[in-house]
Amino acid sequence: MPNLTSTSNFLLKEFAEVQELQILHFSAFLTLYLIATGGNVLIITLVILDHRLHTPMYFFLMNLALMDVGSISVIVPKSMANSLMDSRTISYSGCVAQVFFYVFFAGSNVALLTIMAHDHYVAICNPLQYETIMNKGACVQMAASAWIFGILFGLMHTSGTFANTFCSNAVDQFFCEIPKLLRLSCSELYLIEIGFLVLGNCTGFGCFIFITATYVSIFTAVYRIPSEQGRQKALSTCLPHLIVISVFVFTGVFVYTSPPSTTSSDLDLGFAVIYAIFPPMLNPFIYSMRNKEIHTALWKIFHRRHSNRSSRLLL
Repeated sequence: MPNLTSTSNFLLKEFAEVQELQILHFSAFLTLYLIATGGNVLIITLVILDHRLHTPMYFFLMNLALMDVGSISVIVPKSMANSLMDSRTISYSGCVAQVFFYVFFAGSNVALLTIMAHDHYVAICNPLQYETIMNKGACVQMAASAWIFGILFGLMHTSGTFANTFCSNAVDQFFCEIPKLLRLSCSELYLIEIGFLVLGNCTGFGCFIFITATYVSIFTAVYRIPSEQGRQKALSTCLPHLIVISVFVFTGVFVYTSPPSTTSSDLDLGFAVIYAIFPPMLNPFIYSMRNKEIHTALWKIFHRRHSNRSSRLLL
């Protein structure tokens, strides 16, 4: 087949050929998208409005929520639009943008989760120096470094992927996923992106090792705390972060390390939905489920609105 040019479109994998099933896919994705964006926007709003949440932990959580909104918004609306319009196409520039922004948010997410592990380490293992080490300026610099890392990560992988010429435009995924795009390459330049993927995986593995070592130190310090209440409070702070890391890392690692021949195309599609949509959707619930400070902030906002509405009715 002839090489494709920059004006070509890519064809994404559709979930179904029957119109009724496409509408069902649209409805399911719309529900998941609204849950994910609504939960994360609520976290962002609470952190901004409640001064008691103006701490390093919630500042990083707000950044994580922003990344989650971005990552799910990169791929889900386009998939919904295609199902609604009975289409499979995405423009070349749209595919480039999708790859860049998805990798950008994913890379920023990994960096921020690593920083959050450091924040928990300082809070539990070095509490007397916490305010000095995790001051406002340091937190802003750490968060900025996570975003910058994501930008560099996105630029690296996007340039490595689209330096290739493609001999087909049929992407075997519902969004522009790098491994699926590389399978369409008909030039040796795909080896550049393979090298970038290896480098990226090594970086991610290094972050995972750092997080693991950090939590070994944290758990060692926690079990030295004399009071049972103190231990439970420290563990309840760390547990949501560990769950988020586990969901994010293991779903992605399982997909990207499984040999292509061992999974069917439909199974790949299902795994992609799990690792691309579920982490951003679950994160707000994981962090807020047993978090009394978030519950209090949420109650204050609803109580304030109810009071304002009652005052207007009385007037």
